[in-house]
Amino acid sequence: MELEAAKLKYIQTWGSLATSWGINKTMAQVHALLLVSVDPMSADEIMETLKISRGNVNMNVRALIDWGIVRKEFVVGERKEFFVADKDIWELFKQVTKERKKREIEPVLKVLDELQNDVTEDSNEAEVFRKLMNDILSVTGMFNGLLDKAIKADEHWLLSNFTKLLKK
Repeated sequence: MELEAAKLKYIQTWGSLATSWGINKTMAQVHALLLVSVDPMSADEIMETLKISRGNVNMNVRALIDWGIVRKEFVVGERKEFFVADKDIWELFKQVTKERKKREIEPVLKVLDELQNDVTEDSNEAEVFRKLMNDILSVTGMFNGLLDKAIKADEHWLLSNFTKLLKK
C-alpha cells in the first residue's frame, strides 16, 4: 500500500471509530489528518484533502484547539493560518482524558452527589435510591481517581519512568 493511501485509510478509519466514542467524525478526521501530516496545514489544504467545506474546517479546527490537541503555527512568508497536531500520543491521551473528565465525568459526579444528599424523604424506596446513588458515585469517583493518576503520571518519578518504558 502506498503511503498516501495508507494515510487516507487511517483518516477514514479514525473518523469512523471516533463516532463510537461520541466524537464528531469530521473533527476526528481533521485531527487524524493533522497527526499524519509532516508539515503544518492551512484550512485550504484540509478542505481539499478531506473534501469538506471551509466552515466545517474552521468549526472543527477551533474545537480541536479548544480541546488543546491542535495549535496554530506561524509559517514564514505566509498570511494564512496553519495548524499542527501534537505528535506525542501520550500527551494527546492525557489532554483528551483531561477534557473528557472535565466535560463528562465531573458533571456526573456533581449530580450524583446532589442526588444522594438532596433526597430528604424518609422511606425505604428513598433509602434504596440514596444507596444506589452512593454506589454509582463511589465507582465513578474511583474511575475519576484512576484518570487523575494517568493524567499526573509524568509528575511522579516512578510513574514517569514507567510511562517512558510503555512509550518505547
